[in-house]
Amino acid sequence: MEMPSLLILLGGLGVALVFTCAIMPIFIPYLRRLKFGQQIIEEYGPTWHKNKQGVPTMGGIVIILVTVAAFLIFDFKYYSAGSFATSKAFACLLTSVVFGIIGFLDDFIKIKQKHNLGLTEIQKLALQFIAAIAFIVFMAFNRAIETSIFLLIGEGFSLDLGFLVYIVWFCAIIGFTNAVNFTDGIDGLVTGVSIPVMIFLVFAANLAMEAELSILSMVMIGALIGFLIFNWHPAKIFMGDTGSMFLGCMVVTVAISLNMTFVLLIAGIVYLIEALSVIIQRTYFKLTHGKRLFKMTPIHHSFELSGWKEEKIVLSFTFVSVIGCLIAAVIAYLMFENNVILF
Repeated sequence: MEMPSLLILLGGLGVALVFTCAIMPIFIPYLRRLKFGQQIIEEYGPTWHKNKQGVPTMGGIVIILVTVAAFLIFDFKYYSAGSFATSKAFACLLTSVVFGIIGFLDDFIKIKQKHNLGLTEIQKLALQFIAAIAFIVFMAFNRAIETSIFLLIGEGFSLDLGFLVYIVWFCAIIGFTNAVNFTDGIDGLVTGVSIPVMIFLVFAANLAMEAELSILSMVMIGALIGFLIFNWHPAKIFMGDTGSMFLGCMVVTVAISLNMTFVLLIAGIVYLIEALSVIIQRTYFKLTHGKRLFKMTPIHHSFELSGWKEEKIVLSFTFVSVIGCLIAAVIAYLMFENNVILF
């Protein structure tokens, strides 16, 4: 497949950025009029987060709309020549939109009930399971990605993992989507951390000659940069679960489509650390009957309670994300150069 030119990619980024910056000044006051503000309860975050009470949330709606619109504009050449039914990029986008809708339901319930809890964990996971399975079924039916791995050990060998790979992908979708959701805890954090990850995915998509995935990742970068302008501390708007679940699903489904699931563990190192901190804390709490290993989780809250300002946490975590993505990019390059396939 012919790859998009740098001009097309930068155009997609630029249009998404401009759309986001144009819509946000209208959308934020609109959410304020609707009283769609963040609900803060002390036991779910540091006490000083009460200052964020009432800040408009569900800014992820704009991220979703802009990403869809910009992708359709700049992907026209490819989807007009192909088919919606076999496009990996459309599968990633549609699945991410479904996850965004799940997040929207969660946000909407929180706002209506004026409480920091929306859908129950069971309800949220059940909906996520259905969406994740639908994506995997699509990929399997269209033979869109490899279920075999090829390793350069000795003369090299190939091994078809079959159904096991589907289980790995399923766990990755659920795990990474919720890990990104955990990372969305302070102003600008998940946005800043995710921009390097999406840049890595653009790089990987170009190595794999996946034009549509390259365009999709690029317009997502533009939407995130635009959103960060309004989400930087002190945030004027939050993306909410609407945005973080859309973003999380986008990251992991694009990685799966590029056979980069394993490498995403490195590129998405910050997401991984955030999720592991929650799992470790809960496990330790149960085993020790009430003791805590960290001051608060997800781990960024521990840094807050240690006296770090939000801007310092965001810059530090973003730096870690950049390092992880650079390492992942080297690994991806070596994989494609040597025709090594993981999953």
